[in-house]
Amino acid sequence: MRDNPLGRGTLRVSELAFGAAGIGNLFIPVTDAQAEQAVSAAWESGVRYFDTAPHYGLGLSERRLGAALRGLPRDEYVLSTKVGRLLRPRKEATGDDLANGFAVPAAHERVWDFTADGVRGSLEASLERLGLDRIDLVYVHDPDDHAEQALTQAYPELERMRAEGTVGAIGVGMNQAGLLARFVRETDIDAVLLAGRYSLLDQRGLDELLPLAAERGVGVVVGGVFNSGLLADPRPGATFDYATASDALVSRALEIKAGCERHDVPLRAAALRFPFGHPAVVSVLVGVRSAAEAEDAAAMLRTPVPAALWDDLKERGLLPAGVPTPEETG
Repeated sequence: MRDNPLGRGTLRVSELAFGAAGIGNLFIPVTDAQAEQAVSAAWESGVRYFDTAPHYGLGLSERRLGAALRGLPRDEYVLSTKVGRLLRPRKEATGDDLANGFAVPAAHERVWDFTADGVRGSLEASLERLGLDRIDLVYVHDPDDHAEQALTQAYPELERMRAEGTVGAIGVGMNQAGLLARFVRETDIDAVLLAGRYSLLDQRGLDELLPLAAERGVGVVVGGVFNSGLLADPRPGATFDYATASDALVSRALEIKAGCERHDVPLRAAALRFPFGHPAVVSVLVGVRSAAEAEDAAAMLRTPVPAALWDDLKERGLLPAGVPTPEETG
């Protein structure tokens, strides 16, 4: 599997990234063994970039990912986690965390914290859960409602830690493009993780963020290329951005799927390949919860997608005429 430089630094990331929310019991439980098998299958498929966060399963994702990676050569993969939510033990751990999307006991509560102390405390706790010697890339996670604190406290602290060598690179991860563009303009971050805003159905990242990232040498990791399910299996009742998709969106997704079928390309393969049309995009992150899903994602990314498919979608108005496609950027 190809790898690409992450921004201006020395890190290189595989084209396909392993998103570890699934092994943190996102929506449904998975076992420790299934989580380990998912990581192992991704590794065998060539994946060398793994992403997690304290938020995912109240630390379960970090613990499972760290355990699965521990026996692998540390210098051969890139590991990212996130800061912004501290995990505090509850006095009485009752119920589950499904209100936040994770099928785990509600043994901790999340506390938003983008202060300098919060950043250092979060990373110390993450390293303990991971059981690894270092974190290569740290994302400021979902600072939507905390932009000023993230810009004036969290980012400067991470910049100090990068200068110390405590962390290798700094990023910001969100499901909106506007604030990410502000971080690119006003800071010296290495990467952004853009979720759900550069896909076959939603190209809002192209308005400002992606051109700005390319200009500033910031690497873009694209998540949510299936838009939480609609582009993986378009049908009535499918989800788009974690809510039931409208009839109009379902119809559009089905039209894109039909276009892919005319060129003998699975829709999932086109969805995974599409973001690489823009030169700022270095990796596509896919949530994985099983070995079968890891193997499928790698197989889909390796599936050839002819230029004629993109031309067909543009001619039918299913992609904007000016959107860059992989063949156009080489």
